[in-house]
Amino acid sequence: MESLWRLPHWLWSLLLLCADLTEGVTITSTDQTMITKAQGDKVTLLCTFTLAAADEGSLDIEWVVVQPDGEQPVIMYNVDRVFDKYHMSGRVQFVDQNPSSGDATIDILNLKTSDSGTYQCKVKKPPGSQTHRVQLAVLEKPKKTKCYIEGSQQIGTDVILKCNSQEGTPLINYYWTRTTGTELPITSSQNPDTGALLLKNASQVNSGTYKCVASNRVGTDECFVTLNVTPPVNRAGTIAGAVIGTLLALSLLAFFMFCCCKKRREKKYEKEVHHDIREDVPPPKSRTSTARSYIGSNRSSLGSMSPSNMDGYAKTQYNKVPSEDFQRTSPQNPNFEPPKVAAPNLSRMGAIPVMIPAQSKDGSIV
Repeated sequence: MESLWRLPHWLWSLLLLCADLTEGVTITSTDQTMITKAQGDKVTLLCTFTLAAADEGSLDIEWVVVQPDGEQPVIMYNVDRVFDKYHMSGRVQFVDQNPSSGDATIDILNLKTSDSGTYQCKVKKPPGSQTHRVQLAVLEKPKKTKCYIEGSQQIGTDVILKCNSQEGTPLINYYWTRTTGTELPITSSQNPDTGALLLKNASQVNSGTYKCVASNRVGTDECFVTLNVTPPVNRAGTIAGAVIGTLLALSLLAFFMFCCCKKRREKKYEKEVHHDIREDVPPPKSRTSTARSYIGSNRSSLGSMSPSNMDGYAKTQYNKVPSEDFQRTSPQNPNFEPPKVAAPNLSRMGAIPVMIPAQSKDGSIV
């Protein structure tokens, strides 16, 4: 053993070279260990190798994703055949159509965030075998970035400009610049993590267009916002106008309700009057009943009279009945008829109905 340690340095180098030759397969692309790509991009994973003369078996190349629960195949080459019908089918391929030439590099197209992981290239040709791993991180670029102003834009107030990306893989940084006029005011301050730009004691000089750039390790996105700093609003006039407007609105509402209620009462009254059956003043008694009562009273009075007294009564009372005398004094025109007045009209004129007792030819009451 001591004689081995006494060998010259060049001999040790020769022995190590011989040992390397006996090891067989050697992967030469070991510099690539970590890659970061954007979603939708293409990535190239390197795996170049050399074979030793002692390697006599068939060449076998395997690309897999190393996971905690095992290895998931990506693409393979064995006995001059390519096997790629796995979970990335249609998106993965060998760069060299003949990987046995020493180049097992692959391309993965249309990357997804779920493609992130540790990829391992394994080249095996018995008795030699060697592996190499590459860490791949697929990130999403910032997208749908919006800029807006929070709070008032009046002179003397603190104005806050905000920027936010609705899509994108953290960590996202935000950076504000001014596209019109001068640079950002000296009194302004921005937070790259939250995307807020604070303009203290804003003035009209600060008016203009501002740009926000959102960025992460794989891409950027931007948005714009226009700031217009205006003088303060007359609060007293605004409040007075609001109060007057409210009072007018309430007055109009009250008038409208009054008109509606009045209209409803009128309709209700008309409906009740239309369906109400009223009892009119009883009609005047008929001439027949009046005459009968009059005859009864006259008969009672006549019954109390003696025959001797009847002559004067008959002469004074019943001789005045316009019977024959009326016929004597009637006009000579035979076609003339006295005007007739209806009984109801006579009653209204105050006439009293009178029953004339029947008389005989000698004037006695029958």
